[in-house]
Amino acid sequence: MEKKDITVVGGGITGLAIAYIAAKNGKSVRVVEASKNFGGLLNTFYIGGNHLEYYYHHFFTHDAELNWLIKELGISDQLEFHETTMGVFRNGKIFDFNSPFDLLKFSPISFIDKIRFGLTSLYLGKVAQWEKFEGVSSMDWLYKWAGKGTTNSLWKPLLDIKFGPHAEKVPLAWMIGRLRQRMNSRKKGDEKLGYLKGSLKTLLDALLEKLVEMGVELVGEAPVTELLIEGKKLKGIETPKGKIEGGEFVMTIPTIYLSPLLGAASKLKAQLEEIKYFGAVCTILELDRSLSPIYWLNVSDEGFPFGGIIEHTNFISPENYEGKHLVYLSRYFDMEEDLAQMSVEEIGKIMVAPLSKIYPDFKESEIKQLHVFKTKTAATVCDLNFSGKVPSNKTEIEGLYLANMAHIYPDERSANNSVRVAAEACQAMGLDASFVPANASLAGKIGFE
Repeated sequence: MEKKDITVVGGGITGLAIAYIAAKNGKSVRVVEASKNFGGLLNTFYIGGNHLEYYYHHFFTHDAELNWLIKELGISDQLEFHETTMGVFRNGKIFDFNSPFDLLKFSPISFIDKIRFGLTSLYLGKVAQWEKFEGVSSMDWLYKWAGKGTTNSLWKPLLDIKFGPHAEKVPLAWMIGRLRQRMNSRKKGDEKLGYLKGSLKTLLDALLEKLVEMGVELVGEAPVTELLIEGKKLKGIETPKGKIEGGEFVMTIPTIYLSPLLGAASKLKAQLEEIKYFGAVCTILELDRSLSPIYWLNVSDEGFPFGGIIEHTNFISPENYEGKHLVYLSRYFDMEEDLAQMSVEEIGKIMVAPLSKIYPDFKESEIKQLHVFKTKTAATVCDLNFSGKVPSNKTEIEGLYLANMAHIYPDERSANNSVRVAAEACQAMGLDASFVPANASLAGKIGFE
């Protein structure tokens, strides 16, 4: 293939954003993607006369990077923000969890623990510096400062369902990143979240169209099968569609797919193999009615195969989906769990069965359609002092650069944080990314010296 200044491997939002920034710098760019569809975790499917994400997405009001990209693509008129509601299922009961008044009515914890919950949440979300808490376990800190009742009723279930066997080792730095995201999206206690009309397909289509217009070459169905390394320099890559040589290469694919391509004695290979990933599964129910008025319900009781019930059509009106009500049942999983090996049919069955324990009047016969989506690389397993595992953008191999999900730490995975990582990666490679605004994101702080 024709030589390009930069070849980006991986056509998810990070790779596409890097391509866009590099092309704005006047560079010739190629994006190589293993599957036939670009977009990665942003992909959607057709449902109810519209499109919907495989994995639930929403934007925050403070997502400066994503808002910038949306404006650049000329689709700001498609972005809308709505107030949302949150709840907690604990001790067999659904509690609203949106305001200080809701907290006061949350009976599973004592009045003293409610005060401790409020103060510790404010501290972590507004004051704490994540750098000081990388070696501190979230669970240990929360038991000490938020209290046993609060931690067992709210924080431990969240960490257990997301991190499974690794929950005890999740650094408080990650919790700071997560709470900062949520708290910065609230104003006077109310939370507004954003969504694009037509789903993330609107963003993806506009971005791909713009990249083609800018001369970026998009190569799909071309997984990298070999790195062509001579000495300590990456000369090119091999794909089923041919050899690509020359220029610089930016790898945005998960490290578990990159490390097997590196030499056995490579220091980089050993470092990348230290990074583990969680999978995620979303079971989407298509119903004729709503389950509850709540958009996001955290399930804090034990024994459920999902940790969150996200009723999408309590956020975006069912009118956009021919009157259908759409519900996500979400769950992260460790690669050692049975869920990792289950078929989508098996997953659908175990996810749906316990719903009647939360909604007693719900019957499985109400489900008009059921869709299951599963990925093995939804998020990195960030344990204590995870920054030591985050690889440098500039590797020991000349011409090989990295920008992937590990670089989002200590923040939480999101489309906005992926754009921030893309901007930092371009800046570290000597490109100008100063036109990409920054706000509350903690992503891209490590590995881009």
